[in-house]
Amino acid sequence: MKKIVLVATVKPFAAEAVEGIKQLAEQAGYEFRLLEKYPDQAALIEAVKDVNALIVRSDKVTREVIDAAKNLEIVVRAGAGYDNIDINYAKDKGIVVMNTPGQNSNAVAELALGMMVYVARNLFNGKPGTELKGKKLGILAFGNVGRNVARIAQGFGMEVYAYDAFVPKEAIEQHNVKAVDSTEELFKTCQYVSLHIPANDQTRRSINYNLLKLMPKNATLVNTARKEIINEEDLVKIMEEREDFKYISDITPDNADVFKEKFQGRYFFTPKKMGAQTKEANINAGLAAMRQIVNYFEKGDTKFQVNK
Repeated sequence: MKKIVLVATVKPFAAEAVEGIKQLAEQAGYEFRLLEKYPDQAALIEAVKDVNALIVRSDKVTREVIDAAKNLEIVVRAGAGYDNIDINYAKDKGIVVMNTPGQNSNAVAELALGMMVYVARNLFNGKPGTELKGKKLGILAFGNVGRNVARIAQGFGMEVYAYDAFVPKEAIEQHNVKAVDSTEELFKTCQYVSLHIPANDQTRRSINYNLLKLMPKNATLVNTARKEIINEEDLVKIMEEREDFKYISDITPDNADVFKEKFQGRYFFTPKKMGAQTKEANINAGLAAMRQIVNYFEKGDTKFQVNK
C-alpha cells in the first residue's frame, strides 16, 4: 500500500523546499500532501487521519494529533528542537520521532552574531557604539549551532570560550575555542554569552540571577534557544540593578512589557522566531526530513530518532 506523507506547516516552507520534498516523496512511490497556514489545531487533526508520515516545523504534535493519526509511523521535525512534539506519547504508540540536526545551524548562528552587532551599535540609533573585536564570547552548549557561532565570531576577532557538559574539552579546543570547566566560569569570564541549550527538566529557568550577576561589566546575554531556559523574573532583577546589562533574544519573553517600560535601548526581541528563517535553512531542513522518512521506510534507518 502506498505511503502517505503529509507536510503540515503553519509557517510554510520555501516553495523550493516544498517542490523538493514532493519530488523525493514521489520518486520513492509515496503520496505527497501539503497543509500550509492552517487555521487551527482541528485542521491538523483532520488532516493526519490516514497519513503514514508527517513533517512539521514548529507545529504542535500533541496527544490529540497522535490519537487521530491511526496510521502514523514517523514524525520528523524539520529543525533541531522538538519540544513541540509529545515524543513520549509517540513512543508509547510506536511512532518514531526524528529531528534534522545541523540543517538550521548556520542560519541560527548568523542571527546570533547579527543581533550582537545590532545591540553593540546601540540599535543603529546614530550614537557611538562598541565593536565585537577583542570581546570575550561564551558559548553555552557546543553543538552544531555553537560551533557555527564560534566560527563566525572568530571572523569578527572575538575571543571565544565554550562550556558543554556533554562535549569533551579536547573536542571543543579543536575549534580554536577555549574550553572552561563550568557554566559559572563561562558567565564570569565572558562579556557576551550565547545560549544554545535545549529546554528540558534540567535547563528550564536555569539562566538565573546567580549566573547573570557573574557576568562582567557591559554584559550582553544572547538567546537563540528557548525562552523557557530563562528565569525571566531574575533577568528583570539583574537589568534593574545593572544599567550596563543587555538582553537580545530570538524569542519574545512573557514579560516583554516590562522590558518595553523599563529597559529601552538595552534589549532586542525578534517579532517572531527567526533563527531558521532563511531560504537555505528552510530547504536544507525540509529535504533532510523527507530523506530521513525514505531511509526509515526503505532501510529501517533510525539514526536521527529522538524517542528511542
